[in-house]
Amino acid sequence: MNISGSGSCTESVSEFILLGFPCSWETQIVLFMIFSITYLLTLMGKGAIICAVCWDQHLHTPMYILLGNFAFLEIWYVNSTVPNTLVNFLSETKAISFTGCFLQLYFSFSMGSTECFFLSAMAFDRYLPICRPLHYATIMTGPHCFNLVISCWVCGFLWYLVPVINISQLPFCGPNIIDHFVCDSGPLLTLSCAPAPMSMFASYTLSSRIILLSFLFILISYALVLLAVFQLPSASSRHKAFLTCGSHMTVVMLFYSTIMVMHVSPGSSHFTLMPKIMTLFYGMVTPLFNPLIYSLRNKEMKNALWKILEMFTKSLKLFGSRPRRSME
Repeated sequence: MNISGSGSCTESVSEFILLGFPCSWETQIVLFMIFSITYLLTLMGKGAIICAVCWDQHLHTPMYILLGNFAFLEIWYVNSTVPNTLVNFLSETKAISFTGCFLQLYFSFSMGSTECFFLSAMAFDRYLPICRPLHYATIMTGPHCFNLVISCWVCGFLWYLVPVINISQLPFCGPNIIDHFVCDSGPLLTLSCAPAPMSMFASYTLSSRIILLSFLFILISYALVLLAVFQLPSASSRHKAFLTCGSHMTVVMLFYSTIMVMHVSPGSSHFTLMPKIMTLFYGMVTPLFNPLIYSLRNKEMKNALWKILEMFTKSLKLFGSRPRRSME
């Protein structure tokens, strides 16, 4: 680890130290177990949704195709940060390489940007059948849905590429300690040996713009949906429309309420406990509960998940009966 004690950049930092949650070894083990269980449950929930969308023909519609891609996205979202966090709980050095740190920064921000695009696309998909029911079949065709999905992935991964490259080109000569459990742009910009106002401005502007614009688009979509719902003649139709949109709006509020505190509020500090809590919430807690939110109020998804569970149970029974037959 190359750290220059003076302010001059005579040596470059080759790795960073992620402090994480400074506490006793026993507490680190407890946190490791909690994070591990949360991580596994998240993967299982997302995997169940993906399997349900892939195997159930009734779910091969734009709404569930977007939901399946969203679940796949969140699997990689948690994979971009959680495995390294789990390793750091058991590590004495808590080090991450220079390249690994910036790869984590790029993928975590790219996944977050892609999630903003997908949440906007899902809001648009909720808007069309309620506000433009006669045009839905012609707008959300198979090719159009495919193009929408590809656009969300491509735009999300291109959105934050330039700021990450710019930050990685800054001189880092020490100190190399990040008071966080993930590599974030704020602490990295603070650790740079040279002031980088343009890189800081570009990072803050792009983060704020994608968050605010996508959130504004979602709010407008649902405002129009609410106006259309209140004009429906029957109470059952209004109830069905609210059920269709309620789960998505819950996920939207959970996601945006935390990332706005982190990446939009200009006065937020990157060296307090609050950024860790916010990152922990939208990086682990929200992905854990999203499958429950989307499935508990959706009959089609619940039926598909029950079919997956029955198939899994039957396969386990068949697998368990094979050794007894071979012994006979």
